[in-house]
Amino acid sequence: MSAAAAGVGRLIARKEVVICAGSGGVGKTTTSAAIAAGVAAQGRSAAVLTIDPAKRLANSLGLSELGNDERQVDPALLDAAGLGGEGELWAMMLDAKRTFDELVATHAPDEATRDAVLSNPIYRELSNAVAGSQEYMAMEKLHELHQEGRYDLLVLDTPPTRNALDFLDAPRRLARFIDSKSLSFFTSASKAGLGIFGRGTGLLFSVMKRATGVDLLQDLAEFFNTFGGMTDGFRERAERVDALICDSRTTFLLVTSPRTASIEEARYFARKLAAEDLPFGGVVANRVREPIRGAGGARLQTELGKVLEAELARKVGRNLEEQRSLAERDAHNLDLLRKRMGRKPLVVVPELPGDVHDLEGLAAMGEHLFSAEALRS
Repeated sequence: MSAAAAGVGRLIARKEVVICAGSGGVGKTTTSAAIAAGVAAQGRSAAVLTIDPAKRLANSLGLSELGNDERQVDPALLDAAGLGGEGELWAMMLDAKRTFDELVATHAPDEATRDAVLSNPIYRELSNAVAGSQEYMAMEKLHELHQEGRYDLLVLDTPPTRNALDFLDAPRRLARFIDSKSLSFFTSASKAGLGIFGRGTGLLFSVMKRATGVDLLQDLAEFFNTFGGMTDGFRERAERVDALICDSRTTFLLVTSPRTASIEEARYFARKLAAEDLPFGGVVANRVREPIRGAGGARLQTELGKVLEAELARKVGRNLEEQRSLAERDAHNLDLLRKRMGRKPLVVVPELPGDVHDLEGLAAMGEHLFSAEALRS
């Protein structure tokens, strides 16, 4: 079996979008980057997208920083790490505010409307609020890059599981907002004139204007008047983003660790994927302790006593027994995970000697991810 079709490669074969989800602290960002790097090493073009503001991903890829535009990893660095070839590796960190601005620019009928929306105080507050939640903007950027068709594979690193569930419903929430009565009311009100709000409301806004210098009612009217002509474009775009999530070219990978809490999070997310009938490719169990072979107990102490002083032999023996116990617990938890996930494929990545913080580390992780031995069924 070729490397491209082994291990996690089998789960992402013929896929164009991979969405990695899971709880925090399981190496999800690293796994996403290692998958993209492994695909690049196979001679294809791959991009990894993250919303994690930490610099771990940029540092591990040899980049000084990441932004809302993709940046290519230096091919010379890939070669030095054993990831070279004809492929390309790109990375970006989502800037939700900028993505929202670009979305407005796309759907505005002309430059004047675009500028009116972008400069409107109501829009600035709204876009900052959306930038705080990020879910829809991440899917929007993913859709944009997929439509451009410049990459063979896009890998999205999502926020921790419970928040990642918002990704599934984000496009539909936007569509519901566009079709809501409240948006229709404000859009109609802006066209009918400010008098529709009534004299009492008008007096209230007048007092606010004198006190703050902000004409909130006028800002609202101008925002909904300009935004109202763009709702069809936003709705259609949201529907296309939703379609991409459900597309057969997309797959979800759940990244977990053998720890009980992480496995429960993975099970929770798997149930949600099944309920939504979304494409679920399998599970990546990361940082799994490998079993310790050989004798234990008194026999181990006897063998250690032959080469070490008594006190040191006891400490080494105790440490080995602790590691053996932890490895057995990991194996037990993985057995439970396999049973509870049914027939979903499981890719097992062992705990590496050190933290993955550079391309060499990603290459080492990729060797396990894309190995035939990693895939368990």
